Amino acid sequence: MNFKRIIALARWLGAATLLAGIVVLYRAVLHVNPATVALTLLLLVLFVAANWGLRYAIGTSLAAAACYNYFFLPPVGTFTISDPQNLVALLVFLITSVVASRLSERIRAESRDARTRQAELEVLYRLSRALLQTDEVAQLTNSIPAAISEAANASSVLFYLLDGDRIYRTGADWPVPLTIADLQQMANEPEVSLSADSREAIVPFRTGVRPRGVLLLREIQLSTHTLEAVGGLVSISLDRSRAMEEVTRAEAAKESERLRGMMLDSITHELRTPLTSIKASVTTMLTQQLPPDSTKDLLTVIDEESDRLNQLVAEAVEMAQLDTQEVKMSFSRQSLGAMVATAVEQNVAILASHEVSVKIPQDLPAVNADPVWIQKLLGNLLENAAKYSSLGTPIFVVAEVRDEFVACSVADRGDGIEAMEQSLIFDKFYRSRNRAANTYGTGMGLAICRAIVEAHQGTISVTSQLGHGSVFTFTLPIA
Repeated sequence: MNFKRIIALARWLGAATLLAGIVVLYRAVLHVNPATVALTLLLLVLFVAANWGLRYAIGTSLAAAACYNYFFLPPVGTFTISDPQNLVALLVFLITSVVASRLSERIRAESRDARTRQAELEVLYRLSRALLQTDEVAQLTNSIPAAISEAANASSVLFYLLDGDRIYRTGADWPVPLTIADLQQMANEPEVSLSADSREAIVPFRTGVRPRGVLLLREIQLSTHTLEAVGGLVSISLDRSRAMEEVTRAEAAKESERLRGMMLDSITHELRTPLTSIKASVTTMLTQQLPPDSTKDLLTVIDEESDRLNQLVAEAVEMAQLDTQEVKMSFSRQSLGAMVATAVEQNVAILASHEVSVKIPQDLPAVNADPVWIQKLLGNLLENAAKYSSLGTPIFVVAEVRDEFVACSVADRGDGIEAMEQSLIFDKFYRSRNRAANTYGTGMGLAICRAIVEAHQGTISVTSQLGHGSVFTFTLPIA
């Protein structure tokens, strides 16, 4: 308070000093006509009004009128006015000064209100950005107090939700201990309430007409309308996050149901063929007396189709484990060349009709990988290369260093893959329309490959040209 009084006294002294300076200047130094003096005094009044306010301008106007009369209007040295024109001039000067002061003060007030509204709009903008960054209700409710405190420069914020009687807060504790009953009563208040000094606010917010909770804010400088908008933003952001979660759950359930149906259709289709072969072979052996050679052929069919069934079940299990991240991989320094050699050896029967050319540099650095899963990845790629290329065509396996990764490529001389399908073949259960009827498979092999590579922090891609073959390339981080 003393500081404000000192400022006020300094302004009065400043106005008086300026007025005295003008009088001395025009009385002792410059001898000008009364009109020039009146305009100069009017400029002084406008300056005081624009910078210090209306009350200083009114006081300066009265003092300037008195000095103008005493020092510049004849008879000089008295407050008497002999000429009626001078009386009119003095009255016009006084009225002009007061009106100009009032207009200047009005402009100052409107400018101050505009700055205040701009600052409050900036608060609402910052708050809306902070509240709309997350779609999870739990994360949003935890972040609301901090977001409001940062946007509105509040020293402390208490956020209470009627749903579950949950309380979230940031900053210093509220000065008066509050119970759940107190907060429930505040949440049911019809409108925003401010303390006597407008530094503390109680902001109930609602959905429609249903109370939802309350915000308690300390050390703020916001209007009632802005506080109501803050409550509306909080309510809207909660509704949005809850709606987004419901949409996400619905989409996840729909996608899960779709994938389940696709899996059942794919596996059912693929299981039917080997089961039919096994059933036919067993029935033939049970109902007919067959020579040893025919019996051996049928047993061979049963053995091969049983292996095929086992592979289908294994792929389904692996895909489910990779999807749910239940697979525990053991990463260690591994030689890519050794893993390629093991994968070729494990798939020697499938690759019997193809020449496999392996070109891996001797100085290739070790990679950080799980050898069991990488061998499965290579086995899938080698099997696809053999399955989708003509008998006798070669298969190439090459490797090179790319930045901090080792890139391994498996190339074939098959029919190639259409450009529009190259981005789809790594999806679960997707099979090329041109090949689905000619070759067996569930469409899970490349999806498993992608899951394995991504678990190793690598990437997998395909480059293909119709009639010339395909090149599948995956990367593994250097150990």
